[in-house]
Order: sequence, then C-alpha cells, then structure tokens
Amino acid sequence: MNNEREPMNANQGVDTKMHPQAYADSVTQQRAALPEIYGEVDFTLVPERLDEEATLDDERFTAVRDAVRRVFDQPKLLETMRNATMTGDRIADAYAALIPTLGFRNLVEMLETACQRGIDNVEDAPRELVDLIAAMETTPAWVDMTLVAQGARAERIPMATATPLAIRGAFLATFLNKYAALPMTMTGTLSDEAAAKRVFETASFFTATTLPGALDRSGKGFEAAAKVRLMHSMVRYHILNSGKWDVATYGIPIPQADQMPAGLIGVFLMSAQLLKKGQTNFTPAQRASVELSRYRCFLLGLPENLLGETPQEIVDLLIARHVSLREGYDDETCGALVRGTMEADLFDTSSITGRLHAWLENGFSKFVLIKSFLDGDTERAAAIGITFRRREKLAAGVAAGSLALKTAFYRVGLRLPVVSSRVDARLNRRLAELLDMYGHADFVTDADRYNLN
Repeated sequence: MNNEREPMNANQGVDTKMHPQAYADSVTQQRAALPEIYGEVDFTLVPERLDEEATLDDERFTAVRDAVRRVFDQPKLLETMRNATMTGDRIADAYAALIPTLGFRNLVEMLETACQRGIDNVEDAPRELVDLIAAMETTPAWVDMTLVAQGARAERIPMATATPLAIRGAFLATFLNKYAALPMTMTGTLSDEAAAKRVFETASFFTATTLPGALDRSGKGFEAAAKVRLMHSMVRYHILNSGKWDVATYGIPIPQADQMPAGLIGVFLMSAQLLKKGQTNFTPAQRASVELSRYRCFLLGLPENLLGETPQEIVDLLIARHVSLREGYDDETCGALVRGTMEADLFDTSSITGRLHAWLENGFSKFVLIKSFLDGDTERAAAIGITFRRREKLAAGVAAGSLALKTAFYRVGLRLPVVSSRVDARLNRRLAELLDMYGHADFVTDADRYNLN
C-alpha cells in the first residue's frame, strides 16, 4: 500500500452539497493535496476563460436573455461555477499521480480488476485505488437507485434509435469553444482515426450505462465510468506536467465545469423545453431520466452542487456555465477538431445499407448540432465548416421520420403484455449490436501521442 498521503474520505468533494466557501477551500487545497499534478498551479488567479466581464447585455446572450438574468441574480451560483472552473477530481487525480511509479497501463489494468473482481483481488492495491473505488461504491443519499434503474430502462430506446445518428453532432458541440476544447487538441484527437475512436467511446459509454444491471457495482457501466474518470485525470496529469499548459488562460484541464454538459445536456434540453411550456416539474418518467444522468455524473466525480433536481435548477446551472465561459473560437483549435470529426469515417460504407446509414447520420448529426447548439444558425455553422445543404436537410428529415417510427415501435411494444418481453429482448440485442459496432472502448490516454508542441 502507498502510505505517503492521508487517506481520502470516500465522500470527499463528491456527495455533499458544499457551501460555496467550502467549495472554494477545496479548490485551493488541491495544490497541497496533489503537488504532483497541481504543484505549479496558482489557484488564486482568475483564468482568462472565466468571463468576469460578462453582462446581461452581451450579444451572445440574445437567445437566452431571461435565463441569463436569473443567473446574474444568483451570485453564489456564479461563484460555484468559478470554483468548478478550477476544480479537477482529487480522488481520481491522486490515483493518476501514480503514473511515474506504476505506469499508466498498470493503473488501468488494476482499475479493471478492481471493477470486475473487487478491490481485494488487486495485488498490492495502492491506497489511491482503494479510495477511488470506495468513493464510487458509496452511493450518496441524494441518489435514488430505484429511479436510476427506471431511467436506464427508459433511456435504452433513444440509445438504440437516436444516438447512432446524433452522437457526432453532440460530440462536435464540445469543440465550439477554444477554452474548453484545447485538451482534445493536445491529446491528439485531430486525426480521422482518433476522432472516430473518441466519438465511438462516448457513444459506447452512454449506451453501456443503459443495459440491464450495467450500473450495478459489478456492471459494465460502472467500470466504464471508472475508466473515463481515470482517463480525465491522466489527461490533467500529463498536460499540467508538460509545461505547455497556460493555467492563466485556460484554467484547469477538463475541470468539473466542462464535464457538466456531457453528462447533463440531454436533461438540460428537456428542462428548457418544459420551462418554455410553463411546466416547472418533471413527470415521473422524466424524473427517472434525470436521476440516471445525476448518478452517471456522480460516478464520474461531479458533486451534488453541480447537479440540479428540478428543471429550473438544471437550466440555471448550465446557463451559469455558459455565462462563465468566455466566448472564443479559433480555427487552429476548434476548426481542426470540427474538421477531423466531420471527416472521420464512422461506418462501413461498402454496402448499400452502410452507405444509407452514413448518409442519414451525416444529415441528422448536423441537424442536431445546428438546432440544439448553434441556435439554428446555419450561417454560423457554415463559418466553422459545417454545411447543411438540401442533401443534408433531406437526410435529416428521413432520419427523423425513421427514428419516430422506431421509437414508437419500442414504446408501444414494451407496453403490450403479449409482446413486451420479446420487444424488451430485441431492444437489449440492439444495444449489444451497437456496442459491438462501436468497438472496444479503451478509455485510455497515451501521452506518447500528445501534441505538446
């Protein structure tokens, strides 16, 4: 066992809705707790990416002015987002800090063993791994696991129908801001092959978490979350030790603030639509989907104070993140990522079916990106290299119609007593087929391939 540090409480910084001052203290404590990663970081500075000059009248808030006004009326919320911009993952970061002594491959293998067979089966398990597994096993009181299971069961349908066609568009949304996208550039995600791998790993993670039992302690979703969490910490370790990362400009690589959209974007869009209709509460089915998202985020290391329960709380949090993140797009960072991802061949086009699927995906993923993340602005999309011409619009329309039919088939079929078990089994098979198509998800980051020039 490694005994150089005081053991971390399994719940530290994870399952407590911290007071803003306690959260701020936890930010500055990272340097003393993990000097191997944060020893050179000045946590008293305000990075350029944190837009402290933002005002309600800024042009970038035109489409969401009322929502932004609510955020400006909540200074503690903005302070929480500032802290989340400078916060990594102390528990997983501590494990990643063992790279020099144990090697990153060994860390990944020990984590896999701990997830699949239990921590007691890891020979000479370092205390940092024990702490990480314990933190993930200790489900907080604010998570309702019954709802999580219900949410996962329901989420199988969009994962089986919409995700294969929409995932690239949602993935591209993470590249639209240079302050948040830079780690992807530095970790070598610009090639077609690397971009395709990251798209499929993202789809694989979210799909795996919806399979029956996947989020149980011994489930594949639990393991995938642990590996994603470690991957993020490894990125922080390598980049902050490279001498090439400018904390004064970019803050912390992959901070908590940048993990929020990936885990919550679906429930954010749903919450925004509900509020637009004057609805302030979720239906039971919607609440289950929210709980699934919250639990996934918990497994990935996000604290409760970044995970809202009501439509208004969720919208306020994501809008606060939008307000705090300075607007910035440059072609060298964002454009290269967009082009690399759009040019990646995700599907086998050697057959007519494969070519049809690729055509539908190309149109629908662009539609998702433009509608959900670019406020429907096709001119802005074109400016960053995403065309949406008649051909893509036709593909998006056909895809939307097809998805509506498939979704209706599963929803109706699961409610009919005579065929529900068969439809249920078919849905699970479809998810298994998709996971096979996405390929094995390594969830690793190899520093030898980083672009640190």
